[in-house]
Amino acid sequence: MGCPDRIGAGPGTGRSTCQGRHGGNTSTLTAAAQPDDGRSPRPAVIRRLRLAARLRAFVSWFDAVLGGQDYQRYVDHLQRNHPGCEIPSEREYWRRRHADADANPQNRCC
Repeated sequence: MGCPDRIGAGPGTGRSTCQGRHGGNTSTLTAAAQPDDGRSPRPAVIRRLRLAARLRAFVSWFDAVLGGQDYQRYVDHLQRNHPGCEIPSEREYWRRRHADADANPQNRCC
């Protein structure tokens, strides 16, 4: 039978909070809550966070290589330096950019 004064204690909770009146253990961490191999779970979490940061950095770099932010930079440039100019749609921007690249092949690698 369980202690009726247990708060939050039960199967699968990993806790025993019998408040000491019945001689129970007041610790809140049992062997079931610790890693099996005795290591701290922190290095695994840190490795996952570092991997996520590396993945975000790679995606950002790849986006920059492909020109993903070019249109937004162009719009910012137009708003800052040419406030009266009409801002083209993104589709029109890319159409003009590719037409210019075809007309001036010296800026390409192949």
